[in-house]
This record gives sequence, C-alpha cells and structure tokens, in this order.
Amino acid sequence: MSGRTPHADDDPHAGEELVAAGTPVDEADAAVVLVHGRGATARSIVGFGEEVARDGDVALLAPQAAANTWYPNSFLAPVADNEPGRSSGLRAVGRAVEAATTAGIPTERVLVAGFSQGACLAGEFVARHPARYGGLAVLSGGLIGESIDVDDYVAHAAARVDGNAAEPLAGTPAFLGCSDVDPHIPVERVHETATVLEALGAAVDERIYEGMGHGINGDETEAVAALVASLS
Repeated sequence: MSGRTPHADDDPHAGEELVAAGTPVDEADAAVVLVHGRGATARSIVGFGEEVARDGDVALLAPQAAANTWYPNSFLAPVADNEPGRSSGLRAVGRAVEAATTAGIPTERVLVAGFSQGACLAGEFVARHPARYGGLAVLSGGLIGESIDVDDYVAHAAARVDGNAAEPLAGTPAFLGCSDVDPHIPVERVHETATVLEALGAAVDERIYEGMGHGINGDETEAVAALVASLS
C-alpha cells in the first residue's frame, strides 16, 4: 500500500471508539491496551482490565472493532483473506498505544493484551512493531496467517529497528496462555508464536492448560495482573 490515507473501505475500524477507563491517560504512570475478541466489545474487555489493574495509576485503553469483529475469517486463513480488517485492526491497536505514548507514558510501561481474535492482533502488533514494551499478553491466540515464518518476522523487525536488530523486543515480557484443546487455537500455533517472540528478544512465559477450552482462567488472570503490577 502506498502512503495515502486509508479510506473507510480499507480501514473499517478507523472511525470506531477508543474506550478509556482506569486512571485518565494524561494522569497515568502506565497503560494497558486491551483488544477484545470476535463478537465482544471494547467495554467488555475493559472489565478484564479492571480485574488485572489492581493498584497504581494505570490507564486502560480499548479500541473497538467495527461490527465487533476485527477480521472475517479464522486467523489461520491466508493473510489476504482477512484484509482489510487485519491491517485496520493493527492500526487501531497502534492508535491506542500512541494515545498512551503521546500522553507521556513510555512504551516500557505499556502492556498490550488481548483475548482470542484480539489476542491474535495484540501478538501480531507487537511482533510487527518491535520496541521494549511493558508487556504482551496473548490469551487464547497466536500470530496471524496460514503459516508462520520466523525469518520473515525477524527480517521485518530488523528493517524497523535501528542499532538493535538482534533484540528488537529487548526483553519485553510476553505471556502466552491457551488450552491444549482450544477449538479455535491449535496449540502448535501458540508454540510457533512463542518461537517468533523469543527470536525477537522477548522473555516468553508460555502456559498450556489441559482441557480448558476457550476462555481465561484464574492463573492467566494472575499472570497478567503480575505484568501490570510490574509496569509502575
């Protein structure tokens, strides 16, 4: 795509609300960007944010998908089959991160988290926009595409990062949680996602839960809460 400004047809999420909760972003010391799943809403995932942001001055920022869906097909489909929703969703996540950094919160104190379809976007955003983030939480999700090429992510990151190509994520803590029998997320894709993030220099904590299904359990909630607590 050229440098032109996207139109609604190729940036369907551009006009949607960025829901803010917690400490106002211009008063906060840290921020959590929360990306909702298919059929859910920004306001619903803010509830999870309130569960994990228990102490400190933390802003919660949740972009909303048009029609509550970021992209139409499974995240395992060819990337082109999920455009323009995928790219528009990544831009929406980027705008939420930018809202925090523009307010003076460094990326080192910004946690990007998502569940299900939102987890896929959260992981893809951090892998494609490398920096030292406060953290990444991929809850029942994985990187997007029919197949995952580690070298492609590494080369893409190296092209974006000056002078730190060997460790583009610079130790960003990344939590990946998923069931071993999730009907939407093959466990192998979680492993592949962990491999890519590690290759980019993230400190990965991958936890696979036996028989859980598609959801967020208490252990995952506590793990993300610990990441949020470490931001301040």
